[in-house]
Amino acid sequence: GIQAAKRTSELIPLCHPLALSFVGVEGSIDAVSGEIELIAEARTTGPTGVEMEAMCAASVAALTVYDMVKGVQRGAEIASVALLRKSGGRSGDWRAP
Repeated sequence: GIQAAKRTSELIPLCHPLALSFVGVEGSIDAVSGEIELIAEARTTGPTGVEMEAMCAASVAALTVYDMVKGVQRGAEIASVALLRKSGGRSGDWRAP
């Protein structure tokens, strides 16, 4: 996931390279359902938003987990990718309802 955040501008058209000051991906497993939740965070000291970098990190981390479990869990699926919170950048702060 972290490498994906760094390479977002190579993967997504019209995304420009950014100097990232922090990228992190954390995961948790629900013991009952077996679901895995991944949360990615990206930061920069620049004036632009880094939501695409964070979402790219989360997406590739999910694909990586899928690749690791597909042999033992044939029905594995990636359910959703969503922006939860954003601060800074041209459009300002935002939080998912």
